[in-house]
Amino acid sequence: MESEEKFITLAEVKKALKDEEKDRELAYEKRLALDHAMSFSSISQAKAKKIVKEVMDLERVTKVHAVKIADILPETPDEVRIIFQRDRFTLEKEEIEQILTIVADNR
Repeated sequence: MESEEKFITLAEVKKALKDEEKDRELAYEKRLALDHAMSFSSISQAKAKKIVKEVMDLERVTKVHAVKIADILPETPDEVRIIFQRDRFTLEKEEIEQILTIVADNR
């Protein structure tokens, strides 16, 4: 059976694991994942999904980039550039500003 990769934000991980925790005790690995998500995800699942959707409307932003942006919530152009550093293109200043505006509007 082929497995399909699915990229989700830390906010989505946090919600899913909290929901599972209501039904039963979490395994050790899931507890660690929940602790990590609780520590590093500062926005709601709804806001994270909105950020992902809005930045994916930009031409060169993939799902992977969008999820990283929603998880990291970059505040400076350099933080945005780091997310895209492995790609074979450089974002234009306007694209970076659009990403930062989307993030700022959804904090």
